[in-house]
Amino acid sequence: MNTAATRNTEYSAFEQVLYLAFELSEAHWKLGFTIGIGQRPRERNITSCDLVALQEEIQRAKKRFGLPETAKVVSCYEAGRDGFWLHRYLTQAGVENLIVDSSSIEVNRRQRRAKTDRMDVEKLLSQLIRYRSGDRKVWSVVHVPSVDDEDRRHLNRELAAAKKDRTRHNNRIKGLLVGQGIRMAVKNDFLDRLDAVRTWDGLPLPPGLQMRLKREYERMKLAERQIKELEWERIEAIRHSEDPSVDMVRQLLKLKGIGLNSAWLYTMEFFSWRKFRNRKEVGALAGLTPTPHESGSSSREKGMSKAGNRHIRGMAIEIAWGWLRYQPESELTQWYEERFGHGSSRIRRIGIVALARRLLVELWRYLETGAIPKGAVLKTRLI
Repeated sequence: MNTAATRNTEYSAFEQVLYLAFELSEAHWKLGFTIGIGQRPRERNITSCDLVALQEEIQRAKKRFGLPETAKVVSCYEAGRDGFWLHRYLTQAGVENLIVDSSSIEVNRRQRRAKTDRMDVEKLLSQLIRYRSGDRKVWSVVHVPSVDDEDRRHLNRELAAAKKDRTRHNNRIKGLLVGQGIRMAVKNDFLDRLDAVRTWDGLPLPPGLQMRLKREYERMKLAERQIKELEWERIEAIRHSEDPSVDMVRQLLKLKGIGLNSAWLYTMEFFSWRKFRNRKEVGALAGLTPTPHESGSSSREKGMSKAGNRHIRGMAIEIAWGWLRYQPESELTQWYEERFGHGSSRIRRIGIVALARRLLVELWRYLETGAIPKGAVLKTRLI
């Protein structure tokens, strides 16, 4: 029997396409244009964020390469500080744009390699052509969230930043005191006790140091007030918000061992706007997948990839340890105890990564289908 071969005509049909690559910086953008492999790129520099100049350069490039004004434009740039606003502008302007994960771009493996903006633009252009020709593994493309989905992440990230600020100010106060041979806890009565502090020779702290300690303490208390405000805002959202993403947070909070911090982080950073197709995508995006290394007769495991969302990965490990404590009768806990529980501390740490990945997959299924992880216990109250 003869079977007709299938072809993807999207990549095999001839198209008049202008390829555009961006190299973004604080002051200037370098633009690279081409129409295909073997064509020397047209390179131009414009002022950063000058969208009028960008449109003019696109029209000039079409004229230079003999393309009609209606020719399709396909562009790309590396993910970074500029975020997603440029992607949204290009998409609205009719440009097919890709945001590329910088760590997935191929590089020369020589010990010393040349690197310039011009070379980076040329590299992006060549890989953009390969990607659009069907080579999907040439790099990893960033999934762009909607404006609302991106906005939901700010509360959790601001809260995490405020907690880091509080810790930094606390450590700085302790460090300044230790520099004088003094060790004291930084509590609510810190300012009252500061005047009574004496150095090793019985003298009070120098006035400049005292003023610095007071200002550091004020900054720490400001961070604490902001933390309380953000945590209260989060609690109010869980109690009253009708947003579907907050419904996911409530659903996760029903599971014993899942707290407010982890439920909010999992939802806003991971589950609420990502459309996972299978469990492999869940593990890969969290960076909890293995990294085999095989060459000839040599074969070894290099550990987890760490290629995904670092916020999720850190929380996943923490929650996996908590799951062992609060869900001892669950199937996942029984699996871990049977396979890793009797091993050394190193084996248990290796096993906790596997548990974190499997637990993340089970939580994804729980949110998608409502199927509670086998043997898991629900809470009697959320918060």
